[in-house]
Amino acid sequence: MRKAIFPGSFDPLTNGHLDVIQRSSPLFDEIVVAILNNPEKNPMFTVEERVEMIEEILPSVKLDGCTITVESFSGLTAEFAKRSGATAIVRGIRAVSDYEYELRMALMNRKLEPTIETVFLMADEEYSYVSSTLMKQVFLLGGRVNGLIPESVEARMREKQRK
Repeated sequence: MRKAIFPGSFDPLTNGHLDVIQRSSPLFDEIVVAILNNPEKNPMFTVEERVEMIEEILPSVKLDGCTITVESFSGLTAEFAKRSGATAIVRGIRAVSDYEYELRMALMNRKLEPTIETVFLMADEEYSYVSSTLMKQVFLLGGRVNGLIPESVEARMREKQRK
C-alpha cells in the first residue's frame, strides 16, 4: 500500500490545497491530510474545526479511488509520517521561494527518516499565489476570496469574524 501524508496548517483550507489532494490521489492508495497543531501561528480555527471542515469538503473531491483521512499532529512531520506508516510526504510548490524552503525541509526530513520520500507537486497556475496566510489577510481586510477557498470555509470565516 502506498501511503502519504500531506502536512500543513490548513488555516484555512484553500482550493490550492484541494487541488494538491486531488492531483496526488492517483499516486497513492491513502493520503493523510495532516494538520499541524502549532498554536504559535495564531490560528483562526482550532485544530478540531479544521479537521471538521476538511472532512466535510473531501466527499466533493474526485479522488481516483484513493482513501483520504484527516488527522492532527504536533512535533516533527517526519516522525508523524513514520508513525502513520507513510512512505511519502506530499508538498505543493507555488513559486521558486517555496521550492527553496521546501527543499531544506525535505532534506531535513530525509535526514530524520531516510525511508520517507518527499513528493513535490507544482500548484495549478490558478492557485499559484494562494496561501492560507494570504487568504486570511485578504478576508480580514474585507477583500474577496471567493473561488480561492471553498464556500463553506468562507462561511465559517464570516462566522468567526462576527464573534
